[in-house]
Amino acid sequence: MRNTALVLVLAAACGGGGDNGKKDAGNPPADSPPAIDAPPLAGCTPVSGTTVKVRLIGKVSGGAMLATSPPNDGRLFVVEQQGRIRIFENEMLKTTAFLDVTGATGFVAGGEQGLLGLAFHPNYANNRQFYVFYTTNNANVVAKYTQSATDPNIADATGEVLLSIPDFASNHNGGMMEFGSDGYLYISTGDGGNANDPQRTAQDPNKLLGKILRIDVNTTSGQKPYGIPAGNPFATSGGAPEIFMLGLRNPWRWSFDRMTGDMWIGDVGQGTDEELDVLKPSEQPGANLGWSMYEGTRCFGNYTCDPTGKFMPQATRAASTNWHAIIGGQVYRGSCFPDLQGTYFFTDNSAVQLQTAKLDAGGTVTTANLPAPQGGWPPSPASIHADARGELYMTTTSGNVYQIEAGP
Repeated sequence: MRNTALVLVLAAACGGGGDNGKKDAGNPPADSPPAIDAPPLAGCTPVSGTTVKVRLIGKVSGGAMLATSPPNDGRLFVVEQQGRIRIFENEMLKTTAFLDVTGATGFVAGGEQGLLGLAFHPNYANNRQFYVFYTTNNANVVAKYTQSATDPNIADATGEVLLSIPDFASNHNGGMMEFGSDGYLYISTGDGGNANDPQRTAQDPNKLLGKILRIDVNTTSGQKPYGIPAGNPFATSGGAPEIFMLGLRNPWRWSFDRMTGDMWIGDVGQGTDEELDVLKPSEQPGANLGWSMYEGTRCFGNYTCDPTGKFMPQATRAASTNWHAIIGGQVYRGSCFPDLQGTYFFTDNSAVQLQTAKLDAGGTVTTANLPAPQGGWPPSPASIHADARGELYMTTTSGNVYQIEAGP
């Protein structure tokens, strides 16, 4: 594997930094039907201990790219790469898909393409709005959809495209999305693909590839169906106004620490290093993570390298140790396993390992490799992400969905 990074081969079926004081909660129109009550959050009996294991809760077809939940919602929504979103309720998979985007114009799946991301509006319980990231044969698309007014387990089939970002190759698409505590939607994009950042998109402030974007889904700006947060570095001039951070290669999976707003980014490397970047809220706006001037901390390609203004990774993993596509995870903020509080979990699509990290007050990241349980860690993970309670789930490209648990 590798110069083209994360290769998602389907074996089975083939909050945050930035501006504070957000004003508009995304309320539904006056004539919008009220939302249907969702199942309540499940309770748990806290279990002490730091011996980590995973428990299989179910399987989907089409590759499980991500598991997540709307706020205060007891269901688990799983993104299938082949174009559907499935629901687990009480750890039982519902037969009917919540959403199927395979009929969207130009939708294509396979390799690193497909339905890759999902984020629920913070006010989902009232406005029923959610956002997906999928690929076509020449673009990366962010679209808005709405839950049915009559059935909470079905979405309306027709969506609204908010962003269509031209893309010249099939790989390095990013695709992760989360809402920050500021109410804005953050979106990761890869550098466009092939290898070696051939069009130098990651350092180009006028291109949306190789970036973390930030948009306001509750307003509009000119002809754009979304607004531009005033704190974006190029909001008024100098580059594309949607850009929030730049210099990324393929930020396939990243997340906010729900307690601190720290942003943890796993950026897939080229040929030598996978990197983990952790940015406190004050460090996030306009941060330049260095690609493709740097791969990890190494000068890359034919650039004259200059570290000025570059944010260097706090941890790297060498390709020589079988790390070929880092899977950025999330900080545990659940209540079922209290001894895991504040621990970040991450892994790699190739290396069959599960690792943890913690960020200290000085910005230093300390990592540890967890001992494998009997039977080993699941192969080919695609994500580690939290549900509404803060409990963590690992998904794999073969479609398995596991809960990360701990005990004595």
